[in-house]
Amino acid sequence: MQNGPALKSVEEALALPLDRLGAHLAAHGLRLDREVPVRQFAHGFGNINYLLSVDGAETVLRRPPLGPIPPGANDMKREHTVLSRLGAAYPYAPRGIYFCGDEDVIGAPFQLIEYRPGLVIGAELPPELAGQPEIAAKLGADLIRLLAEFHAVDPASVGLDELGKPEGFLERTLAGWVKRCRLAMEGPDALVPTPSFTAIVEWLQARPVPASAITLLHNDFKLDNVILDPATLDPVAVLDWDMATRGDPLFDLAILLAYWTEAGDPPAMHALKQMPTAAPGFPSRRELVAAYGRASGRDVSDMLYYRVLGMLRLAGIFLQLNRRWREGGTTDARFAGFGTLAEGLLDFGWDIARGKAF
Repeated sequence: MQNGPALKSVEEALALPLDRLGAHLAAHGLRLDREVPVRQFAHGFGNINYLLSVDGAETVLRRPPLGPIPPGANDMKREHTVLSRLGAAYPYAPRGIYFCGDEDVIGAPFQLIEYRPGLVIGAELPPELAGQPEIAAKLGADLIRLLAEFHAVDPASVGLDELGKPEGFLERTLAGWVKRCRLAMEGPDALVPTPSFTAIVEWLQARPVPASAITLLHNDFKLDNVILDPATLDPVAVLDWDMATRGDPLFDLAILLAYWTEAGDPPAMHALKQMPTAAPGFPSRRELVAAYGRASGRDVSDMLYYRVLGMLRLAGIFLQLNRRWREGGTTDARFAGFGTLAEGLLDFGWDIARGKAF
């Protein structure tokens, strides 16, 4: 079985200035091993990661993507703060080693993170795992266990009790994503807000905001942010902590549900290509909710508000990516169709709000 994510030669546009990087690290007591080639991890739509050697150990250098950064996203300092502390209580968090906020070093803030090798599963199961429902069931169960165990961590026990602003979290989340969606629709070849977008916003704004617990939040928890042991498929790490905060744990669950495609979903959900969860053996979204309730002991009887808000957030992410394309911030042709994809996600979100789907 092949380890992942895939490594490749560094893209020319993303080449690291190794002389400056090495000098900077040396000034902070770290040695960049220049004799070891730097490689780049294959990346999706977000942060850019490199594998290099520091002080004789394989280490990940992580930086934000090229182009404008949406508010609150790709926050290297926040992620380093979380990863330098969380591992004491949550062993799946790789250790944060070093943070640099000086953009003159490599052209952006960056951090160094402990490297944990293993298997990463993206849109499709590897051929050797496909067609095995028992493996799909294990992956679904492990994701829920990982999430529930993370939400059980006491923020104060790891020095993260001042992370974020949990009071009014859902209200700010709604207002923030409405604003981001509208901004993302502006710019070159501006998009017209769809009836589903308007309906979802009015529906969410008219409903009472649920009251739940306050826990640490990952804020982008899904299968391809988990590294697995290739031999056992047991989790060895959870990645992508740059949006971590404190807030309502059911919103973390709603984010997972938003990405979770089922076989009978509309085309937009299949076009996401985020996780292979439409394959036989993966639990349904309703089964995920019930499993999280059992694992966490939380009341999950009314997930509707969270579910719709999660779909609005997901559509907003793809609207932002599409604006990056329309503004010329990327040449990745996948971004061109993300406006249409977002419209489909909003339509599905409105179906969920009206009880036509879950």
